[in-house]
Amino acid sequence: MISTSLYGQWKTLDPQQECTKRHECGFVAHDNDLYLVGGRGIKPVEKYDIQQNSWKVMAPTPLEIHHLTPVSVNGKIYVVGGLSGKYPEEQPLSHVYTFDAKENTWAKIFEIPKNRRRGGSGVVVYKNKIYIVNGITFGHTSGTNAMFDVFDPVKKTWTVLDDAPNIRDHSSAVIVGDKLIALGGRNTSYHEPDNFTAFFSTVKSEVDYYDFKSKKWGTYSATLPAPSAGGGAVQLNDKVYYVGGETGEKLANNQMYAFDPKNDVWEKKPFLNQGRHGTNAVKNKGLIYIAAGCANRGGSPEINSIEVYSE
Repeated sequence: MISTSLYGQWKTLDPQQECTKRHECGFVAHDNDLYLVGGRGIKPVEKYDIQQNSWKVMAPTPLEIHHLTPVSVNGKIYVVGGLSGKYPEEQPLSHVYTFDAKENTWAKIFEIPKNRRRGGSGVVVYKNKIYIVNGITFGHTSGTNAMFDVFDPVKKTWTVLDDAPNIRDHSSAVIVGDKLIALGGRNTSYHEPDNFTAFFSTVKSEVDYYDFKSKKWGTYSATLPAPSAGGGAVQLNDKVYYVGGETGEKLANNQMYAFDPKNDVWEKKPFLNQGRHGTNAVKNKGLIYIAAGCANRGGSPEINSIEVYSE
């Protein structure tokens, strides 16, 4: 079921400085600023100062990091999972990394168990622990999975949890109340003898959830109206907003829908001014931001615009 809202709009911002064009990057809200992290090639971290409407160039990543979703925990930005290297045989990161925005420094803090390494996962924070769901273990070739893990950044422990109901990669996850909601993505492990990139059309419409109270997985009845891979997802007003992404079409998706998990219903929302995939959406003070990414299926053209949405 889908309803339509006429409220809200996306606005393209005009910052004083532009950020680096990049895709398969991470975007995270941290200490009232927004940070672009990673992307194909070694890229600098770039901070968007919301008050000043400007970008600042910071330290580069310690190695090439892409297909990541950074999160903010305990005063630092954490990268728990991602890929490195060139298409299509990118390798998963072997360690958890942190970025200290105040010191402008990176640190390698924990070795991820070999059989749990992957990129393109949904990554969220719940009660100061980092949860990682789904992903792909070997670039764009194989290993799309339903794995579910938790990393404790204080105790520095990694715990394997029960698999999600559906495999997916290039996917997202959001916390709403006491539920983790996993959505979007595709099966990049799918290839055809004469069409290696057949995976572009294997987008996932199922929406899974993990109930932290019952410690059980389930799947909602309502499916994602515009399924895509590499989209952005945030929680706003107890709803999941899913925007952008990549499909079998040439142009990146510009659509946005909001999901009400309480009533198991999707609502159509205003679309982006510029369709994009390969980046994250973030929330700050009730506003949704999205920046950088790629405008077409694949890796070109990379873009550096930033948009903001208000209800």
